[in-house]
Amino acid sequence: MTDEQLTARYTSLLRHLDERQRRLVVAADARAAGRGGISAVARASGLSRPTIHQGLRELDEAPLPGGQVRRAGGGRKKLRDRHPGLVRALESLVEPSVRGDPESPLRWTCKSTRQLARALGSRGYPVSHPTVAALLAELDYSLQANVKTIEEDQHPDRDAQFRYINRQACQFLEQGLPVISVDTKKKEVVGAFAQAGREWRRRGRPRAVKIHDFVDPTLGRAIPYGVYDIGRNDGWVNVGCDHDTARFAVESIRRWWRRMGQASYREASGLLICADSGGSNGYRLRLWKVELNRFVQETGLRVTVCHFPPGASKWNKVEHRLFSHITMNWRGRPLISYDVIVKLLAATSTRSGLRVKAGLDRGRYPQGTRVMESELTDIPLTAHSFHGEWNYTIQPPGSHL
Repeated sequence: MTDEQLTARYTSLLRHLDERQRRLVVAADARAAGRGGISAVARASGLSRPTIHQGLRELDEAPLPGGQVRRAGGGRKKLRDRHPGLVRALESLVEPSVRGDPESPLRWTCKSTRQLARALGSRGYPVSHPTVAALLAELDYSLQANVKTIEEDQHPDRDAQFRYINRQACQFLEQGLPVISVDTKKKEVVGAFAQAGREWRRRGRPRAVKIHDFVDPTLGRAIPYGVYDIGRNDGWVNVGCDHDTARFAVESIRRWWRRMGQASYREASGLLICADSGGSNGYRLRLWKVELNRFVQETGLRVTVCHFPPGASKWNKVEHRLFSHITMNWRGRPLISYDVIVKLLAATSTRSGLRVKAGLDRGRYPQGTRVMESELTDIPLTAHSFHGEWNYTIQPPGSHL
């Protein structure tokens, strides 16, 4: 058979065979051709001479069982088998504080598979970065972000306070009285600045924003103070332009009452406020209680306040019932003005029926306001028997303490 005939034969035949069958066919042709047969079939098939010699040996051996292509233990050894210390070396780079030298210079810098591959190569393990990725997958590693799960030391009455707040809320709701959750959302820089997230725009036309996030002195920062009505699934956000003080916090509650609460609870005689233990509505702030007392005297409402224990602000419902939806609603949208912020806040809604209203508060709320001891003692405040520093009620005029 000529070289041209052999080439045509192998071109049409070999692509349908597995690696063992290809070796056997080519080896059988080489043996049948006699002297010079190995060279001829090597040129025509493209297989190497060692591969053809392996096929000649296999022709004289017993067939392999049931479709098996290689003998047991055949084929190229796995890299981790050829280099027994490879896996241990890789783990010492990924988790040096557990399996390796805690002072390793790669502890914080070796983040990518390419860097890991170079580091392994310097230790005598020449591997490619895809191999490193495959090894990490076998070892059950994956790229993961940090998760906030470690809490600081908890107050011994933390859970008891949660239960107390829940009982208070249930009692108010059963009586048809308003229960609100309040807090200040993260301050937002006003102007054409980048905002996390993406929005739908025509392809190739992203919204242009400033490179640096330096605060514009003429616009400053927006201070959204949220009031979430637990019973009605309504939200109010008062957008401040000055400082996040206790006076601003109570003014936000006052505006919620005038704009939303009063119309919804015309016969209400009381109000329950669930607030964090710190910030502008913290239980230690004298100004917070003085301003609440003014609100009580104006409205005639009996106001009860229950503070979440320290370190438990994430359980405040305003965070995940109101603020989370606001963040999703304006993601990718530069907050170029206070007007835009108010409109985006008011456009927030959910399938569960959340309604949000918002307003701009251009009032001035200076910091450092001092409250005299006499002002505090004049407040008709009743501390509850359970943690009176966290739970207290301010009575309206004419009520009995």
